[in-house]
Amino acid sequence: MADVLSIADARTLVLHAQGLVPGVLPLRPAQTSRASVSRRTAAVGATLRRLGAVQLDTVSVLARSHELVQYSRLGAVGREAIEAAYWGGGRGPDHPGQATTFEYWSHAASILPVEEWPLFAFRRRAYKARGFHWHKAPTTAIKLVRAKLASDGPLTTTELGGAKKGGEWWDWSDTKIAVEWLLFLGEVVCVRRVGWRRVYDLAERAIPSELQDPRDGWSDAEGIVGPPDEQCLRELLLRSVRVMGVGTLTDVLDVHRLARRELPRPYFQGLLAELADAGHVRQVEVQGWKAPAYADAHALDLLAAGALAGRSRTTLLSPFDSLAWHRERTSRLFDFDYQMELYVPQDQRVHGYFTMPVLHGGKLVARVDPKRDNDILHARQVTFELGRRGGVPSSAITGTAAALREAASWVGATDVQVDRVVPDSARPALAAALAAR
Repeated sequence: MADVLSIADARTLVLHAQGLVPGVLPLRPAQTSRASVSRRTAAVGATLRRLGAVQLDTVSVLARSHELVQYSRLGAVGREAIEAAYWGGGRGPDHPGQATTFEYWSHAASILPVEEWPLFAFRRRAYKARGFHWHKAPTTAIKLVRAKLASDGPLTTTELGGAKKGGEWWDWSDTKIAVEWLLFLGEVVCVRRVGWRRVYDLAERAIPSELQDPRDGWSDAEGIVGPPDEQCLRELLLRSVRVMGVGTLTDVLDVHRLARRELPRPYFQGLLAELADAGHVRQVEVQGWKAPAYADAHALDLLAAGALAGRSRTTLLSPFDSLAWHRERTSRLFDFDYQMELYVPQDQRVHGYFTMPVLHGGKLVARVDPKRDNDILHARQVTFELGRRGGVPSSAITGTAAALREAASWVGATDVQVDRVVPDSARPALAAALAAR
């Protein structure tokens, strides 16, 4: 008979899995300001490995999303430590084979621990089997990119010959199409950025040899060396369960977007059953969820032993944070209906341009639409979740104030100003909480 978890237990599993309980990661937020750069860098690396993937996005509000993910867990860890952990392993041609991360298509465009490089052989094969689908294959450009990276790499797109033809931003040059196609196939890899520009290199030079050298059991299907597809998928499913803490099949598949038209859901259920038979995963029921769920067996044992203690972080979360990636799951888990309004016309927005959920006391208690203006952090709108009796709980107000003050410290702002509060009746209490230190 499957274990039955309360929603509170499910949240505990998820928050620990996501590194949002102080003490789970090697650096507590209270220690961050006193820690050395090397220690902060190590903590960022540990966070990435715990999460398995951190989504990248071009939008920057307060900071870019991949930075906000770290700030939410570690406090004001600083851009220097984040960039060193994310891209410091790919330091250039004088340090071949020392990459510690790589960029690839996971949940979306993401940065991943380099140990996961072999596991994405299944996706590289799928891209090759599918072939070009959005551009005509630039055969000549592909040959030129290969040759130039071999002789002069690592290189940015500009150094390779330019990204655009001169038209709209999506009007890629043949060089850009070629290098991105080779990235899809794994011939080329991005393990470093300069500013916000990708630096491309040959995977055979950048990826550690022990992660690409053929070994027993590996396949070279479609001319791409790595574990067989089923082995890749089984291992990524296991890692996804650990990242989720607990999740339905849909939740687990969503971590790395593993679902494929040619692979029915029973196929993945079979792989999860194999992981359950091996003692790595357990099927559970979560109260209020219609579908069965899967949880990490070790985490369930810790939960049963009372070893998953500790309060969650009080913090703002990026809209692209893996805690809230899957909106339907966020609603199921936190009773919090969250939609990102970045691409909604301004006059139709309800909560704001870049609404960041507020995590406090193990719950999502509010939304904040922030903007930095010199040394002031503006909360253009703060929208509170209402309690059972229709009012705003005082704990949500004090928690949101604490999250805003900490966010100001992330970005070097010295003051927090709130423009609009919903409901407006909570404005005086929020102002008082922000003034209290």
